[in-house]
Amino acid sequence: MIGRLLGNRTKRTQRTGPLAAVRTPPDAGVLSCRVLDPVNAPVPNAEFTVSDAMGRKVVGGGTDPFGSFVATVPAGEYRLAVSAEGYTPYRASATVTEDTLASLGDVTLQVAQPPELPAAGDWEIEPAHSSIAFTARHIGLARIHGRFNSFAGAVRIADDMEQSAMHVVIGAASIDTNVKMRDDHLRSADFLDVERFPTLEFYSDRFTHRGGNRWAVTGALSLHGVTRTVTLDAEYLGLGNGMEGETRAACRATTELHRDDFTVSWQTMLARGIAVVGPSIRIDLDVQIVPKG
Repeated sequence: MIGRLLGNRTKRTQRTGPLAAVRTPPDAGVLSCRVLDPVNAPVPNAEFTVSDAMGRKVVGGGTDPFGSFVATVPAGEYRLAVSAEGYTPYRASATVTEDTLASLGDVTLQVAQPPELPAAGDWEIEPAHSSIAFTARHIGLARIHGRFNSFAGAVRIADDMEQSAMHVVIGAASIDTNVKMRDDHLRSADFLDVERFPTLEFYSDRFTHRGGNRWAVTGALSLHGVTRTVTLDAEYLGLGNGMEGETRAACRATTELHRDDFTVSWQTMLARGIAVVGPSIRIDLDVQIVPKG
């Protein structure tokens, strides 16, 4: 055993090149790669996952500003997956041996074909396969997860997608956090005040393509009697067919709302210095639309 340790130490001291100063544990090696785009420019923040032969994730992360990553892993067989927005995922296998560098060299990602856009015309949100959820902090610690159970919406797809428009109406009283006492309080005048403001409405006629399958949908959100400009960060998921062969289009979208922008606050508790609900609320939408009629 002593001889083995001395042998490892001797091998490390004789190493030259980029790994000369990298200390690796016994029975471990180093896996590296540089990720480039089709014009040989580095792709920073590309996501990589290294899995073992059983498919279990060993390490993951993002490439550095130069498109590179270096990971120390136990000697063995590995599978590497690299993905980046707007590119086709890359997969490869690698063998890492003890105290050596297993370099995959330069990996070039190919530009992915964007998903087909929905046809021009009138579409509507299909509630059975859509959801409007939210997440808020409770007393500055735990998170509250909830949703709105009643909503409807229409989307008018233009020949130029960026000229499209949408209108969504949400029933304020349908708020649901799975705790009746809390839901009743959220419906009260302390928060949503559903008696005076029975709906939340979002209208947009500004769709901006951010590249790949990413879109920004900017519009006016009316909540609690106040209207503010809100931008949804949307990911278009493409077209598919339902159980009866009908065409569907799907997307995911997120945004963050600040309660004070909509004068939604629990004044009694805030006056005592107790932040019962955090100042911002994250909204997550999963939406499927179908041709109207």
